Amino acid sequence: MQEASFSGLIKAICYMVAFYYIFKFLARIFLPVLVKKAVEKAGENFQRQQQYSQTDSWQKTRTNNDEIIIDTTNAKKPRETKKVGDYVDYEEID
Repeated sequence: MQEASFSGLIKAICYMVAFYYIFKFLARIFLPVLVKKAVEKAGENFQRQQQYSQTDSWQKTRTNNDEIIIDTTNAKKPRETKKVGDYVDYEEID
């Protein structure tokens, strides 16, 4: 059976501090590269989705070579406001 010693505790603390500083140093080197690649990949995905969306909507609106159909299902319809009652203007009396 092993017993804990003061020198073992100091070694463990030194290893933890060394690991922290090594990790911090490596993160400064490699983290910007990883973030740059992630941003580029997200941009490529965004571009791909935009192109797919544009080609998909173009195919929906264009059925024949001579005829163009415009889809107006997403057009906003004017709302009707409900009239609940008459407007009454009150004046303060001193």
